[in-house]
Amino acid sequence: MSEVRRLAHSLTRPVMITFEDIIYKSKKMKEIVELAKTVSKGDSTILLRGESGTGKELFARAIHMESERRDYPFVAVNCAAIPDTLLESELFGYADGTFTGARKGGRPGLFEFAHHGTIFLDEIAEIPPHIQVKLLRVLQENSVRRLGEMEEIRIDVRVIAATNRPLEEMVVRGDFRQDLFYRLNVIPIFIPPLREHKEDIPVLVDYFIKKFNNKFNKSVQGITPAALEYLLSYDWPGNIRELENVMERAMNLCKKNIISEKEIIINSPTVFSSSSKRYFQLKDIVNETEKEALIRALSQGKSARKAAKILGVSHTTVIKKMKKYGINLNEQN
Repeated sequence: MSEVRRLAHSLTRPVMITFEDIIYKSKKMKEIVELAKTVSKGDSTILLRGESGTGKELFARAIHMESERRDYPFVAVNCAAIPDTLLESELFGYADGTFTGARKGGRPGLFEFAHHGTIFLDEIAEIPPHIQVKLLRVLQENSVRRLGEMEEIRIDVRVIAATNRPLEEMVVRGDFRQDLFYRLNVIPIFIPPLREHKEDIPVLVDYFIKKFNNKFNKSVQGITPAALEYLLSYDWPGNIRELENVMERAMNLCKKNIISEKEIIINSPTVFSSSSKRYFQLKDIVNETEKEALIRALSQGKSARKAAKILGVSHTTVIKKMKKYGINLNEQN
């Protein structure tokens, strides 16, 4: 069966990522990449921590390719994307006739398919408690038991897990098993958000321009200083994934051979003001929305009391908000 899996892997193997594909120039990222390269050589479980869009799967694939397991499968599993009712059978497999609709003869799970290779458990914090127990046993015993079977199957798999959730807090709340956390957290690697290594933005921008030139058959040569400053000013809550999306949009809009500021369109909960070159934080967005709603209600109700009724608040609250925002009732009528 191992030879069959290896043959199947060689025929279906996707293009793999190496550390050469991770774009950076900052000292912070250099240190993290060097750490990841070092631990790639071993077999210990790795826990990748970081916000969504920071490149955790990129690191997982690069670690696999740097390891002695590179010629065997790399199996990526998004634990949040698979329904709880299916996740257990997907990970551990099932025996013949275990449930209605089960494949005749049963089916091996993803842990078995990853034999001699690496399994990447993304969004590990999302797995339900009963699967946490079974996963802990797999990590402790290096064996899996298919649903509906008593026999255990030995496996040789390296586990790389990833999450953007605060597992320590989840352990305290009882949402995540403490013993499983310790088993996963053998080698933690923290991948920083893009806002903490903005010096990498220029090289990432150059990389994305080359990438999308090839994809769209374009010949964009670069980006204007003003447009780059625009990108450097932003805090990138969606991290590198968001930057890539913004650059893809800009490349689609670009009609000349250089990207200008008007082609950089950022849709985010944080609103960018191109005139002041500053950001409005969440409280500013709330204030602007509140002010606009107040003006509309006053315009419709023609009085503070009727505006209060429209908004579902007290008359006193409307008066206070009018003073706060400098709104004159006569100007709204």
